[in-house]
Amino acid sequence: MPSPSPIVAVSRALPGTVEIPKAEIRRGPERKMPRDEFLRFIQGASVLVTWVSERVDREALDAAGPGLKGVCNFAVGTDNIDLPACRERGIIVTNTPNAVTEGTADLTWALILGVARKLVVADRFARSAEYGQRGPLGPTEFVGLDLTGRTLLIIGAGRIGFAVAMRSLGWGMRVLYTARQRHWDFELAPLAARRVELEEGLKEADVVSIHCPLTDQTRGLIGARQLELMKPTAVLINTARGPIVKEGDLSAALKAGRIWGAGLDVFEREPQVHPDLIGLENCILTPHIGSAADRYRREMTAMVCENARAILASVEPPNRVV
Repeated sequence: MPSPSPIVAVSRALPGTVEIPKAEIRRGPERKMPRDEFLRFIQGASVLVTWVSERVDREALDAAGPGLKGVCNFAVGTDNIDLPACRERGIIVTNTPNAVTEGTADLTWALILGVARKLVVADRFARSAEYGQRGPLGPTEFVGLDLTGRTLLIIGAGRIGFAVAMRSLGWGMRVLYTARQRHWDFELAPLAARRVELEEGLKEADVVSIHCPLTDQTRGLIGARQLELMKPTAVLINTARGPIVKEGDLSAALKAGRIWGAGLDVFEREPQVHPDLIGLENCILTPHIGSAADRYRREMTAMVCENARAILASVEPPNRVV
């Protein structure tokens, strides 16, 4: 017997309060469901609330059924959703912009500093018996990179890229950016950034930070040829989407010392990490936690609820993508 109330299928446990009046909330687990279980879970739903690892393709749309009105992604990126298929069926897709900006920018800078100053390796050494046995370090040990006055290249001049660039002002960095079109917010004070082509920026940059969406054009954007353009003292950071970087090429460059180091919060075949990256001391790896600060994750929950409420009420949702 069909539910008298519309069903909102929330694929993962979310922080904060999931509140959608007059709807039946179907709550998923903390961890990802197997695909067949996910397809059963979304059957009969009017709205899906999905996490980035849930693939919402034609199969999933069919499984949800003809009553599906919207997909509210708990993320800013929507590469896990078949947008053309949703558009064809009149299914609204929303995301959670802004709420992820500050947390992801903070993590980006944590990775920049961690790689530049060898923090993970230094932490491991400080916890080891070797530190006490060797005694105080000498002036040439654990020497890292300075950032003051260096050049930061932002690949993808959106909200997160701008927030990362703004944080660089504390180090007096020069900012370059790549984008399909000009962004005045980057070029005016206080950033006074310069728009460049990717190859030019890679040659000049001391820190390269990726913030573009995953598209057919950006998949594999950074590979062996691009890494060869970078300085041997350069740092590469990716807190956007894993497939933008070819991990096999990156691991080879790191092993050979062609670049100083890398910080990755996302992976090409997430959650699988390229085996050659795991043992590298000049690479910091985090498990896709860019927006994982309590305040911002709760904001994201509030946003998906607001989007879902609007879709069910047949009014324009605040964060519509499709």
